Amino acid sequence: MKNSIDILAFGAHPDDVELGCGGTIVKHISVGQSASIIDLTAGELGTRGSSELRAKESNLAAEILSLESRFNLGMRDGWIENNQESQLAVIKYIRYLKPKIILCNAPNDRHPDHIAASRLVVEACFKSGLNKIVTEWKGQKQESHRPENLYHYIQFYDIPADFTVDISDHFETKLKAIRAHSSQFFDASSTEPDTLISSQGFYESITARASEWGRSMGVAYGEGFITERRLGVSLLTDLL
Repeated sequence: MKNSIDILAFGAHPDDVELGCGGTIVKHISVGQSASIIDLTAGELGTRGSSELRAKESNLAAEILSLESRFNLGMRDGWIENNQESQLAVIKYIRYLKPKIILCNAPNDRHPDHIAASRLVVEACFKSGLNKIVTEWKGQKQESHRPENLYHYIQFYDIPADFTVDISDHFETKLKAIRAHSSQFFDASSTEPDTLISSQGFYESITARASEWGRSMGVAYGEGFITERRLGVSLLTDLL
């Protein structure tokens, strides 16, 4: 484990990060940056699969993405709360991993856990930088740490992106990481109950959306993000 990582991505459930920003993570890793994922829950309320199976799938996806590390905080699926206990749990990992950039769930989405996780991570990021909030890691007092930037990936709802990342060269790896969560997505041979995200249409929509985001910036595939604060550039020519 490095003393600090470049990107830390949070997901309310296993597969949230792969769907929302897997291509962006792979792209940054490909140029020598480091990334980790923290899943807040084990996805135990999911109609298909089990928490044990989903843990195995998450580990496989982590290998495909070449992550530095992946953790699960064991919060209750379906009942994520943005409270002091949950914030302190997130703060400990932010202070342990010391990320420069944090990626997290969409601020508004179909699944209530996504909304709760979004605000939980935003508030924990701020409080992680407060010296008077004391946390410990393996019996040692932690130093405060506030990431430089936080961005939300976009999930089920079609929210306009504030900016888009070109993932054209890494889209197939993103799909491979998504397919690692095989219990959750389209499989014609599966005998488990059908769900919205297990449909063939949902799986095909992953490519369609990435293609549309890519089209908007003149590339094959992209991923969209929402900012917490206004973006700025030094020169107009810095924009693609």
